[in-house]
Amino acid sequence: MKTKSYFFILLFGILFASCTPELSTKEFMVDNWETTYLKIEMYTVNNTDSLQVYEDKFDDNPELVAQSQYNNDGTFSAWFKNTKGEQISKAIGEWDVVGDSLKVAFNYGGKDKKVSYFIERTTEGFIGTSKYDWDEDGNFDDLLTMKTKRIKLD
Repeated sequence: MKTKSYFFILLFGILFASCTPELSTKEFMVDNWETTYLKIEMYTVNNTDSLQVYEDKFDDNPELVAQSQYNNDGTFSAWFKNTKGEQISKAIGEWDVVGDSLKVAFNYGGKDKKVSYFIERTTEGFIGTSKYDWDEDGNFDDLLTMKTKRIKLD
């Protein structure tokens, strides 16, 4: 009887010790990322009753690929990498995680942007979804969905 009890205690001890704690979303985000899929659905584009959808899978050697780097100190940078490997249209900003949402603030094209993304982890990286005024018509009714993967920077 004692042997059985010791066996089960040992088994549960091994199972408990082998469990590694999952990274918090903030710790998870500190890395380098590349967008592998992007879809923006603008339901009332420019205050009309028209739907406009932009979708890109970034396959077949695209001219530009979106990449980003999130740092421990709450700063991030995002840019496009062209076919020559050059970084262009770089934006620098600040980021934080609140609950399961990634919040970023940056200036792009002379305009200050504050966007919040719901983050869902995947085996390659994460899926981010956001409701924002992507068509700049004054209505925060546009839906962005992006898929990313972790990358190593040169």
